[in-house]
Amino acid sequence: MGLLAAAAVVMLVLGLWKRFARETAPALMDLPGGSWAVGGALGLVTAFGGLGGVWWVFGAEGTTRIRRATRAAGTTACWGVAFGPPLYLLSALPGRNCPSYETRCAYIPGTGSALLTYVMCAALAGWLLFRRNSAAAEARRSRERERLRKLRKKGRGKSRAARGR
Repeated sequence: MGLLAAAAVVMLVLGLWKRFARETAPALMDLPGGSWAVGGALGLVTAFGGLGGVWWVFGAEGTTRIRRATRAAGTTACWGVAFGPPLYLLSALPGRNCPSYETRCAYIPGTGSALLTYVMCAALAGWLLFRRNSAAAEARRSRERERLRKLRKKGRGKSRAARGR
């Protein structure tokens, strides 16, 4: 019984989301810059939402219950922001088994180009953010190696047990 109720809630939410997307997409595609600007903006939202989600997941360890709850809420919010735009654009496309003569199933002009721009922009921004984070991590590792090398040179880079031998 509980599984049936959960399935009904999921179907209701997905149906409302699709209706929301189909109702608001025409107005969104008519904004200045057209569907290309909308796709680019949604791609950036996804890239930065994913970056925020990764930051929350791999951030400082939270030992208290409040810190763990804050990290979980931050991670959930960021991943929700990251996955919202592609679901919105996919919901704006007509359904597979939906006849095109019905008004609720008609193609919304600009949705395809917005989806194409979204994919390109999200991929490019994600790649650039990945490269930036990788370079920063390598710089941190390099500074740490240099610090340890200087300590070893002075004889301080060893543990107390190793120095005593």
